[in-house]
Amino acid sequence: MYDVARIRADFPILSREVNGRPLVYLDNGASAQKPRAVIDAMTQVYEHEYANVHRGLHYLSTVATERYESVRGIVARFLGAPDPEEIVMTTGSTEGINLVSYAWAAPRLEAGDEIVLTVLEHHANIVPWHFLRERQGVVLKWVEPEPDGSLDPQKVIDAIGPRTRLVAVTHMSNVTGTVVDVASICKAARERDVPVLVDGSQAAVHRPVNVAKLGCDFYAITGHKLYGPSGSGAIWIRKERMAEMRPFLGGGDMIREVGRDVVTYNDPPMKFEAGTPGIVQQIGLGVALEYLMALGMENIAAHEAELAAYAQARLSGLNWLNLQGTAPGKGAIFSMTLQGGAHAHDVSTVLDKRGIAVRAGSHCAMPLMEFFGVTATVRASFGLYNTRDEVDALVEGLELCHDLFA
Repeated sequence: MYDVARIRADFPILSREVNGRPLVYLDNGASAQKPRAVIDAMTQVYEHEYANVHRGLHYLSTVATERYESVRGIVARFLGAPDPEEIVMTTGSTEGINLVSYAWAAPRLEAGDEIVLTVLEHHANIVPWHFLRERQGVVLKWVEPEPDGSLDPQKVIDAIGPRTRLVAVTHMSNVTGTVVDVASICKAARERDVPVLVDGSQAAVHRPVNVAKLGCDFYAITGHKLYGPSGSGAIWIRKERMAEMRPFLGGGDMIREVGRDVVTYNDPPMKFEAGTPGIVQQIGLGVALEYLMALGMENIAAHEAELAAYAQARLSGLNWLNLQGTAPGKGAIFSMTLQGGAHAHDVSTVLDKRGIAVRAGSHCAMPLMEFFGVTATVRASFGLYNTRDEVDALVEGLELCHDLFA
């Protein structure tokens, strides 16, 4: 049985007050809170096990290396990846997507080649492709969602043409919670020999992911949304694609030998990991993923689906509230504006006075804001520890905002 009260007890910060009220943390889409297991594991490493990895023969270095390298296997298991050697450690999804842009796409795309994107994308899955547009003349082909924020996979498939070299698509919108049928897109793209990069920053937090079943070529995740530390993350890269990639950053660990006139590179995945990594952060990520798998991603998804349905019903009952994105099967992420012109920042400030943490702004998704005809929204994003009572607190806070700004 999914015991949310017990789970909440695992997160120390949830017991605190903000502005004299119990904290209602609804900014999980930006960054999630950390369970005690992650905090304790990172403290243990810093206090008793810390050393640099890969380079030392002494005891502490061996322990740190073993713990750090074990995370590849944990990530592979979490993502349903067939081989831990297909996991590249990163600081998060942004670095992972930039890695693909620089190391895979840049050497093989020419002026006039196309990358298919959707208007649902986070800037982290837009700006690296703009680099190629600016520097190499690559064409970005945009696919728009439906008015309710859903995305017809056939529209993405139809956008694939003879010059398409990559499809880059989110698995779940960070603004609306829209879940994209990535498997259908990947199947059609594979038939056309077009690789697919999936931004899994949101989806991997809320539902089971199996990259082998999805059929994609790249899948990026970020640790701080997965209840792990900031500065941690990973990207799964299909082995065939790894073999096509040049090094991303130069430095230690990614080389075999360096001379005055020659350099030879390490095998993947080390080939794409230069310098001293975020050792403790990645160990913390591994603990966070183990925590999620112990709860069961299916159980988390079921809890959040019930919470999303309740929140959808309550928020839809406010006839002065506009919800941006109401796609069927969406995740527990809600973006909204108040009729009457109240700015999202003002609404967020009022909610904060009541201890309710939400996000206000464009959410690093300006093309989607433009599509919806707004400049900013209030976003409430729920996680595995949120409750119906917190939905009620949000609604009460929004009702207060309506009274203040009407």
